[in-house]
Amino acid sequence: MTIRPFAGTTPAVDATAYIDESAQLIGDVAIGRDSSVWPQAVIRGDIHSIHIGERSNIQDGSVLHVTHDGPYAPGGFSLKVGNDVTVGHAVILHGCNIADRCLIGMGSVVMDGAELETELMLAAGSLVSPGKILESGYLWQGRPARRIRALSDEEREYLLYSAGHYVRLKNSYQQM
Repeated sequence: MTIRPFAGTTPAVDATAYIDESAQLIGDVAIGRDSSVWPQAVIRGDIHSIHIGERSNIQDGSVLHVTHDGPYAPGGFSLKVGNDVTVGHAVILHGCNIADRCLIGMGSVVMDGAELETELMLAAGSLVSPGKILESGYLWQGRPARRIRALSDEEREYLLYSAGHYVRLKNSYQQM
């Protein structure tokens, strides 16, 4: 794995987290307990902070970045990923907030200032526009993302199952 400091700040990774050797973590990044970062993921906290909670997984080829403080974005946009979040393959998260127990489908893009409330699913290939707030408890889909329907009880259970599966998988990798 490549963990690089930037501007005097080195990524902080919990001892229980798994970071694949081909992933890159740069600058003001924090990775929580039992979380995992998979091959070719890039998490670049060079101009603002990135915080990933507990038991969350950032899958292969995903890119996480932020926006600096400036005249077009006063205060900038940090990036926060809550607990028990599954971020699918090749997702782009940029200066947004993802609450607990969300699933972000493969190839989705979530832009500056967007917020995903707790317990929701974002379908593969979706686009969440800057500043948009996605309400808890629903499946969201499309470009731009639209509310499709309420999540079933089984889908809500799957959110925790998915996060737990990745904790078990990272444990297997750590034992190799």
